Amino acid sequence: MHSLIRTIVLPADPDTVWRTIGRFDALAEWHPQVPPSVLEDDADPETPGAVRAFTLDGTVVARERLLAKDDTTRSYRYTVLDPFLPVTDYQATLTAAHHEQGTEVRWTATYAGAAEAVPQVEEIFGDGVYGVGLRALGERFS
Repeated sequence: MHSLIRTIVLPADPDTVWRTIGRFDALAEWHPQVPPSVLEDDADPETPGAVRAFTLDGTVVARERLLAKDDTTRSYRYTVLDPFLPVTDYQATLTAAHHEQGTEVRWTATYAGAAEAVPQVEEIFGDGVYGVGLRALGERFS
């Protein structure tokens, strides 16, 4: 298994940050490069099993299933369905935890795949998705 992690510390309290990032169906509301998503089968975004589908020009480009959500610990965990990279068992977690300077947002993932896939995952998910999203949060809360 491989792991991926990106973090940022924000000068805001965890509950405020969680209100922004904690809805499984609202990623595009705070992430500047994620396309809008819809919940399949009118699923409840608070209930594990919900699937969000991201679309561009009417075409589904990615699907993710909510595995767990806990507002007490301000975290949710999801899996990428049908990954376009040569990886399997991709599970990611987004959390907002108390930090002495405000809130530490951690976006982490574990996945299986050949060592050759790691640089692609780091670039596409780590830098392109997680990093861009966290920087947008940094601008929003600074």
